[in-house]
Amino acid sequence: MKTILFGATGMVGQGVLRECLVDAGVTEVLAVSRSPAGVQHAKLREVLHDDFTDFSKIESELAGYDACFFCLGVSSIGMDLERYRHLTYDVTMAAAKTLARLNPGMVFTYVTGKGTDSTEQGPLRWARVKGKTENDLLKLPFKAAYMFRPSGIQPLHGVRSKTAWVNAVYAISGPLLSWMVRATPNHMTTSEQLGRAMIKVARDGYPKPILESVDINAV
Repeated sequence: MKTILFGATGMVGQGVLRECLVDAGVTEVLAVSRSPAGVQHAKLREVLHDDFTDFSKIESELAGYDACFFCLGVSSIGMDLERYRHLTYDVTMAAAKTLARLNPGMVFTYVTGKGTDSTEQGPLRWARVKGKTENDLLKLPFKAAYMFRPSGIQPLHGVRSKTAWVNAVYAISGPLLSWMVRATPNHMTTSEQLGRAMIKVARDGYPKPILESVDINAV
């Protein structure tokens, strides 16, 4: 399986990249990002790109792939709605529409989050934006599309956040998070389980298009 990964430098993307590189069934990973992932591997190729609303300059690099793992995402905290909508909806749809046109046989997997509002009518702005993004992705002519909605994620295998205080919190709460992953699978998963689940679903499919934490852990 040849895969494209967006967000390889983020915490979720790092975990997915790691699982792709150790999975024998993944033969190639193309990481599309603004900066290098800092990883060297025979299966990994990187394309650096600045404008994530226009992929016309690198279209020739994006054809011929079986799956896309879209792990880009931002927090809505302290961000105005239009900026959040642009970074969440516009960027995601620009990439997805390009890939759907170039790779009609592709499986597209998108990492959203618990609480995403599929009705697009709820009181939380971020949840409405995420819901619209999911809904519009599911309308695109991919072979299949899956929305992953993890709740809490424990980073493993050296996966780190870009934010120093977040890494400090994870370091202090590591034993508690390990217990929560075992005790509350409906609410917690790990970067390893998330990455492995995304690969398996892209390869084998899943009975429903939206996966919550309990589905991710079961896969």
